[in-house]
Amino acid sequence: MASVRCKRASERALAWPLIRGGRSTTTAAVSCSRKAISELMSSAAAVDADQENFMDVGSHLHHAAVPGTMDLQKAQNSPTNTLHIMEYLAANVDLAKDLIARCSAVAQRLMDDDLLGITEDLDNVIKNISNELNRIPVSTFASSRFAEPAVSGHLQVVRDRHDLYDQRSCDGYSEGDMSMVVAMERPRRRTLHNSDMPRLVDFLQGMYQESHEFGGQSFSSLPEVAEYVEPLYDSFFCPLTNKVMVDPVTTESGVTYDRRAIEDYFDKFTDGSEPVICPVTKMAMQSKTLRSNVPLKSTIAEWITRNEATRVRIARTALSMATTEAMVLEAIHELKVLARLRRKNRDQMHKIGITKFLARLLDHKDGLIRCDSLDLLSLLVEDDAGKEIIAKTRAVSRTIKLLSSSSTDERHAAISFLVELSKSELLLENIGSTAGSILILTTMKFNSSDDPVAAEKAGEVLKNLEKCPKNIKYMAESGYLDPLQRHLVEGSEDVQMEMVSYLGELIQKQEMTINIAGSASEILIKMVRRGNNAICKAALDVLVQISSHHPNGKTLVDAGAVPVMVEELFIRKIDDEPMGSKTEAAAVLANIVESGLDPEAIVVNKEGHVITSKYSVYNFAHMLKCSMPDTLNLSIVRVLLALTTLPKPLATVVSVMKEQDSSQTVIELMGSLSESLGIAATRLLIALSPQMGHTIAEKLCKAPGQPGKLVKSIGLHGRITERHAMSAILLAKLPYQHIALNLALLNRGAVTTVLAKIDEMQRGETRASRYAKAYMEGLVGVLVRLTTTLYDPDVLLAAMDHNLTSVLTDLLVRSVGSDEVQRLAAVGLENLSSQSPNLSQPPTEERRPKKKNILRRLREAHAGRVHDNRRPPAHSRVCPVHRGVCSPSTTFCLVEAGAVEGLLCVLESNENGRVVEAALGALCALMDDAVDVTSGVAVLAEHDAARHVLRALRQHRDGPGCGTVARRCFWAVERFLAHGGERCVREVTSDRALPSLLVSAFHKGDAATKQAAESVLRCLHRMPDYSATYESVEL
Repeated sequence: MASVRCKRASERALAWPLIRGGRSTTTAAVSCSRKAISELMSSAAAVDADQENFMDVGSHLHHAAVPGTMDLQKAQNSPTNTLHIMEYLAANVDLAKDLIARCSAVAQRLMDDDLLGITEDLDNVIKNISNELNRIPVSTFASSRFAEPAVSGHLQVVRDRHDLYDQRSCDGYSEGDMSMVVAMERPRRRTLHNSDMPRLVDFLQGMYQESHEFGGQSFSSLPEVAEYVEPLYDSFFCPLTNKVMVDPVTTESGVTYDRRAIEDYFDKFTDGSEPVICPVTKMAMQSKTLRSNVPLKSTIAEWITRNEATRVRIARTALSMATTEAMVLEAIHELKVLARLRRKNRDQMHKIGITKFLARLLDHKDGLIRCDSLDLLSLLVEDDAGKEIIAKTRAVSRTIKLLSSSSTDERHAAISFLVELSKSELLLENIGSTAGSILILTTMKFNSSDDPVAAEKAGEVLKNLEKCPKNIKYMAESGYLDPLQRHLVEGSEDVQMEMVSYLGELIQKQEMTINIAGSASEILIKMVRRGNNAICKAALDVLVQISSHHPNGKTLVDAGAVPVMVEELFIRKIDDEPMGSKTEAAAVLANIVESGLDPEAIVVNKEGHVITSKYSVYNFAHMLKCSMPDTLNLSIVRVLLALTTLPKPLATVVSVMKEQDSSQTVIELMGSLSESLGIAATRLLIALSPQMGHTIAEKLCKAPGQPGKLVKSIGLHGRITERHAMSAILLAKLPYQHIALNLALLNRGAVTTVLAKIDEMQRGETRASRYAKAYMEGLVGVLVRLTTTLYDPDVLLAAMDHNLTSVLTDLLVRSVGSDEVQRLAAVGLENLSSQSPNLSQPPTEERRPKKKNILRRLREAHAGRVHDNRRPPAHSRVCPVHRGVCSPSTTFCLVEAGAVEGLLCVLESNENGRVVEAALGALCALMDDAVDVTSGVAVLAEHDAARHVLRALRQHRDGPGCGTVARRCFWAVERFLAHGGERCVREVTSDRALPSLLVSAFHKGDAATKQAAESVLRCLHRMPDYSATYESVEL
C-alpha cells in the first residue's frame, strides 16, 4: 500500500506543473478529477467492505471534505487556489480508490450492517468531493458547458441527499449540545496542514515513536491526532476564555463571544458610570444586546460531531493496532471519555465493533486492561443496543470469572458491569445459567464484611435476576432460598405454583435443609387443601422435606399443618386421592413428632384431640393393621416410636397395642423387604418390651419363621448394619426368663451363631461399623438371657457345652471401653456362679453312677460339641469354695475360670455404677451361704478384694444407683469382718472413710441399705448385737 501511495505521489508531482501552466491545463485537471470520481462512484456501488479495515481511510475522507469547504470561503478566485483545490481533490480520490481496493479483498466476510456502514461512509466521501468541486468558480474553466457536467452531472445524487444528511446529523442534539444547522459562513482554520496527508495508521504509529513526525507535527495523544484530522478554527474560540464556545453570541461591536463569558464581563459595568468597552476592539458600546450567532453555533456543533466521530474511529484503530498495553489503555480511556459525552458516540462504537472487541479484551492478561474494558462496557450497555451485542458474545462468562479476582478494583468493575447487564431481560437467563454465577454472587452478597461495596451490588444483581423465574430456581439450588420463598408468598397464583414445582424438583434432585417462614408454610398448606393432585403432591413433597429439618416443626404446627395432615391421613378415603398423598402426610406428621416438640401440645383436629390421645393412637394402630404401602407403614411406626419416648404417651401406646393386638402386626413388619421399615418396627418392639415384653415374646415365638429370622439376621455375613444390631438388641431386651423364647433360640442354633459372631468381632474379622458396639451388646445379651434359665436341662447342657463361663470371663477382660458388655458379662457370671454349688460334685470315688450316666447321655445327645478346655474329673482337684470338683464348663466355677481377677479389675477401673454393681454381685456369689463362706472370703482376700470393695464404696457414695452399690459393698464388708482372717479384718477396720459411710447410709439410706449398714456396724461393735456374740475388734 505504501508503494502505491508513493507511486501516485510521484505521478502528481509530474502532473501539477502542467496544470499550473494555464487554463487549459486546469480544465484537463478537472477532466481527470471527473473521470476519477466517476470511476470511484461506480466502484463504490459494487464493493462490500469491512468496517474495521475502512476506519483509517474513512477518517481521511472526513478530513478531505471539510478543509476544502472551509478554506474556499476565504480563498480568492485565482488559478493558484483552484489548482491547490484540485491537487487536494486528486489526493482524496486516490485515498478513496485505495479504500475500495482494500475493502474488495474482504467483501465476502461482511454482514448487512457492515455493508450499510460502508455505503454511508462512501456517500460522505463523494459528498465532500462534490462540495469541493462546487466551490470552484465557473470562470476557472474554459467554458461553462464543460463545468456543468463536471459539477452537476455525476454528483447530482449526492447534492439531492445533502439536506437529508445535514438534518440526520442534527438528530439527538439539544441546544446544549449545539444542534447543527448549515453554516453560511465558515471561519478560518486555526491550524493548516499540507495537502500530502499521511494515513491515520501512520499517525497512530507515530504517536509511539519518539522521532516520527509528519508535516512538522508530532502527536502524543489520540485527541491530538483527531484535531489534526479535524482541525479547530479561530472563530470557534471565545476571545475572553480562549475556549471553544458553547453558545456564541455577537455584540454591538460585531465580535462574537461565548454567552456566559460576555455576560460575566458586562456585569462589571452595572453601575452605569462608565461606558461598556468591547474587550476586543476597545470601542465603547451603546448597548449590551446580544444576538445569537446561529450559523457559528451550528458550525461548532457540526465540528464537534465530526471530531468526536473521528476520535472514536481513531481510538478503534488504535485498539486494533496496539502493540503495547499503554496503547490499549490510552485508546480505552479516550473511548470512555467519548462514551460519556453523548449516546450517539456509543451508537457509533456499537456500529464499528468496539463493543464486541472489548468483550474479547476481558480475557487479556493485563489486569488494568480488563478493568478499564469493564468500565467502558458498563457505559456502552446502558442502552439496549449494547446489551443485545453483549448477549451474542462470551462477555458474561468472562465477567463471572472476574468476580473471583484478587483485585478489588477488578471485582468492583465486574460487578458494576453485571449490574448494568442484569437490567435487561434479554440477559437475565444468560447470567443466571452461567456456571457458578449464582453461587459466586450469593457468596459475595453474604460476605458483606469482606467487601461491602461488592456485597451491595451483588444483592442488586440478584434482585434483578429474580425477574426470570429460572434464576430463582438456580438460586435455590445454590442454597439461596429467600427469593423462592418471597415469590411463593407474594407472587400470583401461577407464580406460586411455579415456585412449588421448583421446590419439588429441587428436593428430588438433592437432599438439602430448608428453613422456611410461617407465611410460606401457610401457602403450602393451602395448596394441599385446595390444589389439584399434581400441586397437592408437589406441596406435600416440599412439606416433607421442610419438616425433616426439626427447627421447622414449630413453624409448621403454628401454621396449622397437623390438622391438614391428619385429615389427609385418616378422613379422606383412599378412592378420593392417590395413596401417595397419605404417605407424604404421614411422613410430615412423623417429622413433626420427632422434632422434639411437646406432643401433648400438638392438636390434630377441631375437637381438641392431641396427637398423644387415645383417639390418635388408635387410628395410627388401626392403619398398621390395614394393608398399606411400606412407606406409609414406616411413617406410622415412626410416629408411634416417637410417642414412646415419654411416659404418658408410652402408656397410651401400650394400652392401644394390647387392645388391638397390634404387636403381631409389628412383628410381621420386621420381616419387610424395606430395611427402613424393618428397623423401625424392631425399634418399636424394643421400646415396648419393658411394658409388654412377655406378650411380644409369646407373639414372636408364634409368628411364622420367628425367631429364626432374627437369628438369621444376626448371623448374616458382611458389614454390620443397623438391622443386624437392632435384631440382636431385641432378643437381648425381651424378658430373660421367658423359657419358651430361650428354647426356641436354642433350637434355631442361636448360641452357635452368637458365639461365632463374637469370635469374629474379637479377632477383627468384621468390618468396622458405627453399629458394632450395639451389635456386640445385643449378642452378649442373648448369651446372658440363657443363664437365667439354667434350670432347664437343655439350656444347662448348652451352657456347659459352650463353656459360657470362660466366654463371659473373656468378654469381661477384653471388652474394656464397653460398659454394657462388661455389665452383661458380670451379670451372666453371677447367674452361672449361682448354679455352681448344685453342680459341684464330690471326688470321683464318691460320685453316684446314676448322675454320671445321665450327664453322659445328655452329652451324647449333643455329640460333636467337644471342648478341649474341659478337664477330666478324675484329675480335678476339690474346689475349696464349692467343696467339690469344679471346672469352668461343668460347674461354672468362677475361681477355676479365673474370673475373680477380671471382676476385681472392673471394680478398679470402671466408674459406671451399674457395671460395678454387677461385678460386686458376681463376687458376692463366692461368699453366699450356699458355699463355704470362709473359703470364699479367703480366696477373695488372696486377691486383695477388701481394698477394691472399699474403694468402690468410697467412689460410689453419691449419685444415681449408688444405693445398690453401697448395699452390696456393705454386705461384702460384713462377710470380710465375720469370716475373714486377721489381715482382711485389719484392712477393713483401718479404712477411715468406712465409719462415716456407714453412719450416712444408716441415716439416709433405704431400708435394705440401712439394714446392710447396721450389720457392719454390729460387726464393728458400734451397735448392740442380741443375736450372736462377736469377737471384740478395736478400731
